[in-house]
Amino acid sequence: MRSIERLFVGAGILALTLLSASGLPNTIAIRLENPQSTHPLFKVVGWDQIGKISTQATHFGTDQWHTLFAVYVDSGSLDDALPPILGSYRIEGDALVFQARFPLQPGLRYRAVFTSASEPITFRFDIPESEAIVSTTVEHVYPSTNRLPENQLKFYLHFSAPMSRGEAYSRIHLLDKGGDPIDFPFLELNEELWDREGKRLTLLFDPGRIKRGLVPYEEVGPSIKEGETYALVIDRDWRDARGKPLKQDFKKFFSVIAADRKTPDPESWLLTPPQAGSLQPFSVEFPEPLDHGLLMRLLEVMDIQGNFVEGSVQVDRNETRWGFTPQQPWKAGDYSLSVDTTLEDLAGNRINRPFEVDVFERVEERITTTTVSLPFQVLPRQ
Repeated sequence: MRSIERLFVGAGILALTLLSASGLPNTIAIRLENPQSTHPLFKVVGWDQIGKISTQATHFGTDQWHTLFAVYVDSGSLDDALPPILGSYRIEGDALVFQARFPLQPGLRYRAVFTSASEPITFRFDIPESEAIVSTTVEHVYPSTNRLPENQLKFYLHFSAPMSRGEAYSRIHLLDKGGDPIDFPFLELNEELWDREGKRLTLLFDPGRIKRGLVPYEEVGPSIKEGETYALVIDRDWRDARGKPLKQDFKKFFSVIAADRKTPDPESWLLTPPQAGSLQPFSVEFPEPLDHGLLMRLLEVMDIQGNFVEGSVQVDRNETRWGFTPQQPWKAGDYSLSVDTTLEDLAGNRINRPFEVDVFERVEERITTTTVSLPFQVLPRQ
C-alpha cells in the first residue's frame, strides 16, 4: 500500500482521484475550513464509503476515528510520535468532519492523514505566521488575595485572548523570596486544563505535596511553606493562539499562612436580601475566600416554587463576597440560595468534606451531587 502526500500552504483543498470498487473515478477531497477560527474544521468529501460509515459512526471510539482520519502537529520526523490533536468527529451530509478542539497555531505545520480501504492520503499544510500586534495579557490570577494557605490547591490564570497549548509548565514559575525556583510545585498534566475558549488555565499544585500521609509530602514537604513569601511568574515568551508572545511578564506576590483543613460552613455566611421592586444585588459574605471558578457556577437563587431565578453573578472582595443581580426586579416573597456541596475553599475543602478525607478512600463509581439550601426573604417596600 503506497502513501499519497501533498503539501499545501494555508487553507484550502487537496483533491485526489482514485478508482472506486466499480472501477469508476472516485475524487476524494480534504478541506480545511475556517483555519483562523477557534475550532477549525477538516472535511473529507467524495469518499464512496461515507454512507456505510455513517451507520456505524455512533459506535466508534476515539481510536477507531484516529485510524480512519487524524490530524497531527508535524515535526518533520518520519518517526513522529506526537499524538493526534484533540477534537470531535461527525458525519455531515456526504462529509466526514473533524472539528479541532483548539485553534491552529500560526507558524506550525500540520499533517492530516485519511486512511480508506485503498490508500492512505497525507495532507501537510503550513499555517502562516500572524501579523497581528502583540496584545495578549494576563488579566487576572485567582485567588485574588495575597495571603494563601500552605495547602493552597490551585490557581486560575485568566488571559485576555486564547492561548497556545503544550508549554504552560515551562512558562509558569514559582520563585521563593530569594528568586530561586521551587522544583516541581505543580501537577503537570499531559492535557492542560483550559476552558473552552482557551482563555482560562487551571493550575493545580501537586496534591502529593498537600495531603499529609503521602510520600511526597512526608519526604519533600509542601510546595509552599507557612511564613514564607513567593512569586508566581508567567513568562512573556508564552505565545497566544496567534503565535504572538504576551505583551509583558506577569508576577503575583503572596505570603503563606497556616494550612486550612476546615470545611466551609454555610451557617456562618452573611446573607443580605435586596428590596422588592429593585434590581439590587442579593449578596452573600463569607468569612474566608472561596474558589472563584466554583463560586461562578455552584450557587443559584430559587423562588418559593423551586424555580431558578435568572440573573448574573459577581464575585469580589478577594472572593469573600458573592452577588446576584436578577434580570427582572425582585418580587416580594420567600427565596432560597441553593449551594452545591462541591463548593471549595482555597485548600480544596468542600462543604462537609475536608480535602484530605479521601487520601485512602476508594473512588466511587457514581458521583452524586447534593445541595444545601439557605432561605432568605425579600420584603415588600414600606
